[in-house]
Amino acid sequence: METTTRAIGPGNRPLTSNVHGCALVLEGGGYRGAYTAGMVNLLLERGIYFDYACGVSAGSSHAINYISRDQTRVHMAFLGIGDEEPVGGVRSFLRGKGYFNADYLYEGCIRDGFCGFEWETFCANPARLRIQAFEAVTGDTVSFTKDDMPDVWRMINCVRASSTVPVAMHPLPLDGRTFYDGGLGEGAGLPLRLAEQDGYDRFVMFATRPAGYRKKPVSAMGRAVFRRLLGGQPHVLEATLTRPERYNAELDRIAGLEREGQALIIRPDIMPIHNGTLDSGKLQRAYAMGHAQLLRELPRLLDFVGL
Repeated sequence: METTTRAIGPGNRPLTSNVHGCALVLEGGGYRGAYTAGMVNLLLERGIYFDYACGVSAGSSHAINYISRDQTRVHMAFLGIGDEEPVGGVRSFLRGKGYFNADYLYEGCIRDGFCGFEWETFCANPARLRIQAFEAVTGDTVSFTKDDMPDVWRMINCVRASSTVPVAMHPLPLDGRTFYDGGLGEGAGLPLRLAEQDGYDRFVMFATRPAGYRKKPVSAMGRAVFRRLLGGQPHVLEATLTRPERYNAELDRIAGLEREGQALIIRPDIMPIHNGTLDSGKLQRAYAMGHAQLLRELPRLLDFVGL
């Protein structure tokens, strides 16, 4: 039975979901999200509508964009370009806006119309949503749902909270609390556990690392740098230093779900960019590669979700 909500869109038709009992799980990874943006858009192009999406960091942007069903925004959000304002890079850093210009990446590009947001569609979509952030002072893992998003500005600031990389981005306090990238919290950046907490036991996950990838331990030099930069935030420092082993352990756990037939993990054939890539040409090519890969793998996905 399809879930519906209030009528919206062409012909005043209600929005519906056609994939039930299977969660869409969206890994983060900064601008590696350009690759998985191509996958997310293929779902929308083919009318594949999951009734639940969850994400962390860049995956949280994918999740809200997918629920808004705005193919243009899905495409534009990870192209690394802005109108008048840079989305990041050295120029942004020298202007005091951080290597990633969070003020523009989230609220700014909606306000100036460069990358607007389909708020009415987002609200009307029956799909559930959960994204994750890390609370700096307590070290708690915190998640947000649609219930925490009464308007578009609160929504995009929840996404920013989920995505704020320490040092590289300026955090924006929410309700007097400072949040950083949800990848520092439980799951270490792999958000499948969010769907499990919401009762799901079948998952399609778009990963941003190829098969066989494992994070390397933080080097001695890296530890010294992080202690210098994050020493005043002990929970953030500890989460940063332990993240590689926690991420690898969660990869192994998810691989077990995959072997048992509970999870379909779509991993990039190759990942041609890194999390800080801002070259729009490289990002566009990565987007096209992700789109082409999921097109090849679409029969496998449709069989898994029962469409």
